Amino acid sequence: MNSNEAEHEVAEKIHNAAMALLKDPGIKLDHDEICKALLDAGAQKGVSADVIRFPKELVAEKLALCPREFVFADKAGNGRPVSAKSDAVIWSVPGLKMYENNAIRPFTKDDMARVARLLDQLENVDGVFGFALDDVPPRARDVVGLRVMAENTKKHIRVLCFTPQGSDMMVEMKKVVGDYPWFSVGFTAHGPLRWTNLALEIFKRSAGHGIPTTINGEPMAGVSGPVTLAGSAAVGTAEILAGMVINQILEPGRPCVFNLGLAHTFDMRTSIAVTGGPENHLFAQMAAMMGRFYNLPSASWVSTESMCPDAQTAIEKTCGFITHFQSRVSNIWSVGQLESELTFSPAQAVIDDEIIAYVKRYLDGISVNDESLAVELIKQVGISGSFLEQPHTANHFRTELFMPKLLFRQPREEWESQGSKDLAKRAEERAQALMQNTVDPKLADDQIKELDALANRFLKQINTKD
Repeated sequence: MNSNEAEHEVAEKIHNAAMALLKDPGIKLDHDEICKALLDAGAQKGVSADVIRFPKELVAEKLALCPREFVFADKAGNGRPVSAKSDAVIWSVPGLKMYENNAIRPFTKDDMARVARLLDQLENVDGVFGFALDDVPPRARDVVGLRVMAENTKKHIRVLCFTPQGSDMMVEMKKVVGDYPWFSVGFTAHGPLRWTNLALEIFKRSAGHGIPTTINGEPMAGVSGPVTLAGSAAVGTAEILAGMVINQILEPGRPCVFNLGLAHTFDMRTSIAVTGGPENHLFAQMAAMMGRFYNLPSASWVSTESMCPDAQTAIEKTCGFITHFQSRVSNIWSVGQLESELTFSPAQAVIDDEIIAYVKRYLDGISVNDESLAVELIKQVGISGSFLEQPHTANHFRTELFMPKLLFRQPREEWESQGSKDLAKRAEERAQALMQNTVDPKLADDQIKELDALANRFLKQINTKD
């Protein structure tokens, strides 16, 4: 049995377990209208009116509608295709707090603007994730966050969703920029085996407009899923498949991402949800494997429990990036993340960008051909000769050698003369400088004014209701 056959066999076992769960007991759905739509489509009632059983034929029929490849577009409508076999698209993370200059505080809309500008300038970041903005009413955080990000980055935006009403307004905001997926949404099952009314209503309100959605299964092994990783993977897969069926009923052909990689474990000693352990990287491996099994893009996160950019962060995130790239996860969330997805650090974002570049170079491997072997050149230079002044060196060193932007590669004397700064300090200084730069968000002045007007109108609406 080759590796592909072995992977397919393991994936099929997880799939069969998930299908058994979809049949019995089924999935609890806190949404009468969606329950009815599922029953009309061929689903079956479970032990109560809000528990739905999913026949395998219905699952297969609706999964077949999911696009196998699509683009997370930037504001100009461009982007790399994402699929089960594509190179990874890398995003930042959601969160609540900001760690900056060795201090922690709530994340604000001004932080969102600064962070969006920072991420716009990092070479290895493809998308900017929304945050819970502390100085914005909770019911408007998705709308205001989308406006702030849209005005401060040209890259793809992943909205952090808060309300169905916010989804309605974001649909209007999408039209201002262009009829292509310049932002995406998503939501997580409230496991085990349940989708909340909030999640389902957001799926419903955002459907019909070609907005990609990430379907997240997030079992916590030992709490909302079995402590065995395979068992939790089966729970998460069942939740995701149910979410995908629902989204295809709401919008046939809607781009969906299979996100099992948010699954995590429960530390039995500290009662902490662990997101940066080796088990999390195994969940990422399973997410990518199941994505290939269904021929759908996969997603996962590279995370750490550390509170600041330190050696623990370096261990957990470097291992995470290596394993995620090797597993071929389609969509990786990570850049800037600290404290189990609760906190963003500008310095860590700069460090993550460097780690990603480092890992990419390692995984690119070595090219072996006549040009790289350079036998005739070696003969020409001869014994005790130098290759430094050769055109071959000038032609190839930029692609052959990793050229760090942040790692220190000078003598100790030079390090001391620059203030003996460690990596975290150098990263903080670089992040602060980048956040001061202006960026081109690829928006015309009238588009900015219209986005501002829509966000302000929404704020007035919710304030009036309050």
